[in-house]
Amino acid sequence: MKSLQPNSSMCFACGLDSKIGMKMRFYNSGSGEVRADYTVNDEFQGYPGIVHGGVVAAMLDEVTARVNLGGDKPRFMFTARLNIRYRQHVPTGEKLHLVGKVVDSKRRTVVAQGVIYNLNGEVLAEAEALLVDIPEKEMKSLDPEELGWRVYAAEI
Repeated sequence: MKSLQPNSSMCFACGLDSKIGMKMRFYNSGSGEVRADYTVNDEFQGYPGIVHGGVVAAMLDEVTARVNLGGDKPRFMFTARLNIRYRQHVPTGEKLHLVGKVVDSKRRTVVAQGVIYNLNGEVLAEAEALLVDIPEKEMKSLDPEELGWRVYAAEI
């Protein structure tokens, strides 16, 4: 069963109030797995009809960073390393399917995999991320409500 993950207010990838952001929505689809379906607008292109490589990187960064945000105790993490393999161009204006999965989880770190597929199931881009826990003292100073971090109504 999938459940909608929270969004923030101003995040480039998921911020619903960001005027320049992507406004992506993510769903928990199993333990340590997150998914999203998204169509990239032309305003995020590099070449005509092709998503800018930096935007592809942002999408993969977001889907990997969210692998531990499901459940009762979300685990907020920084991306320490993101290795990307661009396999095919990523088109604008076409529905894409993103999947993030935990590969290995340790006390302070997680290795996650992220993949962007087209509707034919072909891999367009993939990444492996090393994620590191946000230090507890920093987490105590963050106010999720102030960040707009909550589940916003949406169709699942």
